Amino acid sequence: MAALAADIKRWGRELGFAEIGISDTDLTSAEAEHQAWIKKGFHGDMDYMAKHGTKRTRPADLVPNTMRVISARLDYLPPKAQDSWQTMQNGEKAFISRYALGRDYHKVMRQKLQKLCGKIAENIDEFEDYIFQSRVFTDSAPVLEVALAEKSGLGWRGKHTLLINKEHGSWFFLGEIYTNLPLPIDEKATNHCGSCSSCIDICPTRAITAPYEVDARRCISYLTIELKTSIPAEFRPLIGNRVYGCDDCQLVCPWNKFAEITSEPDFNVRNGLDDISLVECFAWSEAEFKQKMAGSAIYRIGYTQWLRNIAVGLGNAPSTPEVISALKTREHDSNELIREHVSWALQRHQ
Repeated sequence: MAALAADIKRWGRELGFAEIGISDTDLTSAEAEHQAWIKKGFHGDMDYMAKHGTKRTRPADLVPNTMRVISARLDYLPPKAQDSWQTMQNGEKAFISRYALGRDYHKVMRQKLQKLCGKIAENIDEFEDYIFQSRVFTDSAPVLEVALAEKSGLGWRGKHTLLINKEHGSWFFLGEIYTNLPLPIDEKATNHCGSCSSCIDICPTRAITAPYEVDARRCISYLTIELKTSIPAEFRPLIGNRVYGCDDCQLVCPWNKFAEITSEPDFNVRNGLDDISLVECFAWSEAEFKQKMAGSAIYRIGYTQWLRNIAVGLGNAPSTPEVISALKTREHDSNELIREHVSWALQRHQ
């Protein structure tokens, strides 16, 4: 099994993963923290965070016979992307979280994980006592991926609740393989946040309510992606031009000076999304949105939510004739959600 574990890590690197780690399934402490977080209501409208009971914190409840979790990380920081701070400081531009500038990571990660499972299956014949069972996940099921990745040695849970790797920062995706193979486990990563509070201090909406705790209801990523209804008015001015996600807490993290540019072509910038104007995005028809966002994580939020987010960005943009004219084109939109946010944005420019 030790030799197989070493092979799995090598095959993972050959498939393009930055690193592979292996953990057991004991998430006792993480379960208590997760339940306390849910009890506070910090999950907002993400009902799926609560409805699965212990399946999220007890892997064998989700996939019977699971003994180990193979965690993988995949770098996503795209090459030649416009500087994030420059984009955010230009109120006429639309800032999109770096992870969403290329192809939808769910598809990329899942394909790589399935290939890794195939490689394991091909080489498991020598272990006659084991019938290899596996199931892959990437942010698509009740899985505590950060806690599992931390146990597998891939990094530690930062104060912003994202995983941080001492040598590679935090600009990477996580994916998992649940398996029945009794592989040797890796040593849990140690925490190196120390007294640093950069991520807490920079958060525009004060969503990091305490070290290692985020109130999703205040988080810009939640507000622009997960929330399907009206964005609370108190947060709209604080969102600025962040129309899909928010990277501030990662941008200020000192460990990200070690972050590596991705070598995965699928994560290269598509359709100039790293340097695109709010006015241009707001002018897209639904057909244009679907065409330009096909294969992108952004496609998942849909056209109405996209326009809602852009309207907020335009409300925070400089009061130029172009911005006001763009907003007025949808002042009487047939969709109530869009009309509400456009009305708010126009009032900001009076």
